[in-house]
Amino acid sequence: MTAHGTRADEDADDLDVEEALALVKELPDRTPGPRTPGPSPHDRSPAGERSDAHRHHATAWTEARAIAERAPRHGTGSRTGYLTPVALPLTSALGLTLAAPLTALTDLPSFDTSAMDGWAVSGPGPWDVRDKGVLAGHAEHAPLTDGEAVRIATGARIPPDTTAVLRSEHGRVDDKGRLHATAATRPPHTVTHGQDIRPRGQECRSGDQLLPVGTMVSPPVLGMAAAAGYDTLSVVPRPRADVFVLGDELLGEGLPHDGLIRDALGPLLPPWLRALGAEVTAVRQVGDDEQALYEAITTSDADVVVTTGGTAAGPVDHVHPTLRRIGAELLVDGVQVRPGHPMLLARTKENQHLVGLPGNPLAAVSGLLTLAEPLLRILAARPAPEPYTLPLRGAVQGHPYDTRLIPVAVRGERALPLLYNGPAMLRGIAAADALAVVPPGGARPGEEAELLDLPWASGGIGVCFT
Repeated sequence: MTAHGTRADEDADDLDVEEALALVKELPDRTPGPRTPGPSPHDRSPAGERSDAHRHHATAWTEARAIAERAPRHGTGSRTGYLTPVALPLTSALGLTLAAPLTALTDLPSFDTSAMDGWAVSGPGPWDVRDKGVLAGHAEHAPLTDGEAVRIATGARIPPDTTAVLRSEHGRVDDKGRLHATAATRPPHTVTHGQDIRPRGQECRSGDQLLPVGTMVSPPVLGMAAAAGYDTLSVVPRPRADVFVLGDELLGEGLPHDGLIRDALGPLLPPWLRALGAEVTAVRQVGDDEQALYEAITTSDADVVVTTGGTAAGPVDHVHPTLRRIGAELLVDGVQVRPGHPMLLARTKENQHLVGLPGNPLAAVSGLLTLAEPLLRILAARPAPEPYTLPLRGAVQGHPYDTRLIPVAVRGERALPLLYNGPAMLRGIAAADALAVVPPGGARPGEEAELLDLPWASGGIGVCFT
């Protein structure tokens, strides 16, 4: 990875155009539209810069995402593409995807139970009340005789020959120990047959399918599984991901100094990958050394390797040479998107993929959502997010040829484009709810744009990043 000041190879045109645009206080009130392709800052030929040939070689943004979705289906040798299911205890299955239908192992409830605290009664009232009540968790009690009642707790097993349950607030016991129905909505001394009784099999019968394959295991699913008799669930495991942050110029703590900068991607990527369904198994800083990168990649047994930086053509950009050295299959080599166009996707082993992210922070986020999200989603058998659009509250400057991903804040039914959206900037994305997909040529005020939700905007930090 080259130093920030000389990084002409990664998002070169983004650095001198997009960051300048991001810094202005107000975008001009103009109506951008499709443009006639012409000379562009990235149509340059010197070594280390994007050439016109490379631009045409890059994959369209939508196609790159589709390739990332298809990649696991080839690599795993499976039609589905997801990882081999495992059986996990309920306490470890939260957030994973069911690999087998959840089928009831018993009737629910498995016996007639009381739905309320009150009295189990037999026949019409008033009723003689037994001395000993019926509690939940106890064995079956003796049958009731006609005109008899017994105190009962919610969830307790109904004694045989019970007619109904009379709620505590609907009855009273007189001085002689006789129970009377007092509910104003019912005639005196009567109850409706079966009232406030949950009959056996009311919710399901043994063998019923409760939930299909592909259901995300949420807390209610865990509760349903436990109630249905399960101790373990067959689920698709989280894809294991190793993160290699490349560069000699990165500091792990303290203020930047002497040409060194703080590593922003080390703290940013692991929780984001977890939000995308991955189990992050390693986070390592790897220096600008081709042999070190080769050893890091070839010794990783993760399902997905994520690298940062080194994906273009600079003097210390070692990702491409390393992939050639190990015989990797390059599936995506550059994407027509700004920021982040030098991103790549490769198959390094039969069941391992590498996502090469650019080194600039917002460009790396672009790569996450373009390549890592669909790849991890298929591996983990997660459902695809529902696409949606919102009108933009302001105009967005477009790129002549490429899609742009712009941080936006969702305000009501509109998306507000945020400033500080250059590839090296995090200020805009830190305040964003989503990224807007802006087609080549830009977008007008009020124009509908597809939005890519950011995990924390919909699920909350504690839900998405654990």
